[in-house]
Amino acid sequence: MSKTYPVLKRREVLDILKALGFEEVCCEGSHCKYQAMIGGIKRSVTVDRAINDFDDFLLRSMVRQAGVSRQEFYGATKATKLKI
Repeated sequence: MSKTYPVLKRREVLDILKALGFEEVCCEGSHCKYQAMIGGIKRSVTVDRAINDFDDFLLRSMVRQAGVSRQEFYGATKATKLKI
C-alpha cells in the first residue's frame, strides 16, 4: 500500500467529510469550515472552495485536522476507497 495521498476532487472531499459526520459551520472568502465530534473531540477541517484537485499536501493536512487515519478518510466512501 502506497504512503502517498491520491488526488481527490473537491466533491469527493466534501462527500468524505459528510460520511465522517462533518457539517459546514461557516464560509469566509474561499474557505469553508466543517466540524464534527470525532472520538469525543470537536474537530474542524478547512476546505478551500477555489481548489478543484486536492494534492498530497492538502489532503495530508485535512486528514490530520479530521483526526482520522488515512485509511478511514479514503475509506469513508465507496468511490474514494478504491483509490488507496
